[in-house]
Amino acid sequence: AQPGDAPRVERSADSAASDPGFAAAMDTPVRSAMVHLRWATPGIPVAECNAHPFQAGDLAFEHNGSLKPLDDLRAMLSPEFRAQLRGDTDSEIYFALIREQLALGFDLHDAAARVAGRLRVEFPFASLNAILLDAEQLVVVHASARSILSERDLSEISRHPHLPDEHNEDYFALRWTRTRDGVLLIGSTGVAADDWRPLPAEAVTAIRLDDGSSTSIELEGSAVMQH
Repeated sequence: AQPGDAPRVERSADSAASDPGFAAAMDTPVRSAMVHLRWATPGIPVAECNAHPFQAGDLAFEHNGSLKPLDDLRAMLSPEFRAQLRGDTDSEIYFALIREQLALGFDLHDAAARVAGRLRVEFPFASLNAILLDAEQLVVVHASARSILSERDLSEISRHPHLPDEHNEDYFALRWTRTRDGVLLIGSTGVAADDWRPLPAEAVTAIRLDDGSSTSIELEGSAVMQH
């Protein structure tokens, strides 16, 4: 996104390795961006409506984790926001929960923290790692301290010999660094280098796009969502 612009989302159900749209997006000069490459969650159709990032108005969202049972998660939404769902993913519901808090008047940082705090109670072992981007800030939820991969996930990873070792040991870790020219980078395992600093854990960090300043809200003791 350019200064003051809402994010422009490009997504596809195809593999990034062979999708020309992905290559074109990566070559586009931008002020801020987020990139989400993922394996599809078992049992959820591979379709563009289920692909990340999701977008609503001026806000984009991506999530790395799995929130189950899906019916329990969906039940947390008000009927109004439940009716807005278009796909089959837990991630879209997570995004809708945050938008529901925005509609109640909370700012983006607080809305994300309130939702993550509630989800941590309801889904204590799930990864809530997520990134939100609007015209003013990047908000990162790093909440996966007790999250582990299932045996099925580990088996899938073992079939990909070129993946980094930390995918097995610390799959959900998020780290960040600032380059010599001032660019702030945030990455998960396989992207972040060993010398990158860990992002605040079990916290929601907001980074302003105008000056790069950041603030964090710890999930412990965060307020319960209102409806």
